[in-house]
Amino acid sequence: METVTRFVDRQSGSLSAASTPGADAARTLSATAGYLLSEDGRKASLLSGGDGRSVQQITLQVPANRLHLVSVDRQGVARLKLRPRFEMDATGIVRIDTAPMYDAPPTVDELYRAAAKNHELEAVYHAQRTTLKAKRTDDDRVRRQSLAETFFADKGLRAASHPPPTPKTCYVITERGGVLFDVSTDQGLAKDVPPEAHRRFRADQRAYQEKVRQDQIAQAALHEEKKRFIAEWISVNGTEEEKARHASGVLPMAEAIARISGQVFAAIDTMPIYVHDGAQRLQRFIRQFTGSADVTVTPADVVARSAHAIMASADEWAAIREIQERLPEAHAVLRHHLLLSRRHQGVPSLVIIGALVTLKHGPFVLRREYIVSDKQSAAASTTEVDRN
Repeated sequence: METVTRFVDRQSGSLSAASTPGADAARTLSATAGYLLSEDGRKASLLSGGDGRSVQQITLQVPANRLHLVSVDRQGVARLKLRPRFEMDATGIVRIDTAPMYDAPPTVDELYRAAAKNHELEAVYHAQRTTLKAKRTDDDRVRRQSLAETFFADKGLRAASHPPPTPKTCYVITERGGVLFDVSTDQGLAKDVPPEAHRRFRADQRAYQEKVRQDQIAQAALHEEKKRFIAEWISVNGTEEEKARHASGVLPMAEAIARISGQVFAAIDTMPIYVHDGAQRLQRFIRQFTGSADVTVTPADVVARSAHAIMASADEWAAIREIQERLPEAHAVLRHHLLLSRRHQGVPSLVIIGALVTLKHGPFVLRREYIVSDKQSAAASTTEVDRN
């Protein structure tokens, strides 16, 4: 009796847990279907007793065998798969984020057919995107591998310095922009790029610091050499007052260099020296030009443009030749200086023709510029700007 009783209980439980096919078919899900009506569709809606609105929304009872045509969001709202919709064009399947539009209110079957088409094309769309993404990933992996091979093959290549490379990440600059290499995501040789880039970066930093140190040592040695040269020159050529100031350590180096320059350029000091006195020089010129003695030109009013001369008159060239004859070891070049005032319109510019003379003397490179001529001019060709 006990065995028979257990058999009967198991049989009744199985029957109560199972549902019949007829019951499954009878189950439905309430879902919203949204679509758009064109102007003709809105007219047809009004004629059929509808509201004639562009945006339409109805509720359908979707049977269980069509639940694949329904999507349910996280708030539990069920919608017929009409938006987004998917269409086939020349490039493939495209996604359109608007609801379908009809020229007449659609029937329920038409809405189901639209949802079924969307369902099928959506699957193909996502499959194509997955394939395309996989291809892009493979192409990117091959490209990164090629970049890594090039980076390791050329020891002169460097990763971008901003942000600076680390043992884990770095950016390598290519024709298409910066490419990030990351040891946590890269594979193969590409994974070894950040440590190598960081090693090269640190090596360059050490080399630069060593160069700076060597330059500082060289500058310090040059400065000491200049001091020794000045000391020897002052002891031979300086006045008693200069010797006394130098012995006390209060003789300015600039003053000593000016004295040395005066001796070196003595052979050509018959020419007037050009100094940066643009405001005073331009003020004198404007007063002479206008006949007004109360014209004032400040340094802020002066626009000065200077450039190497591209042409020379016979007199200007003769001045250069004379300098070269008197100082054969010097280098002389003609310079054009154009001065004009911002506040005084209608006044011609003042052009000064100078001879810039450069000479290496001991540890010094001495420079002095002489005035060859000055004249008024409406314009002059210039390529660089400086202040006078």
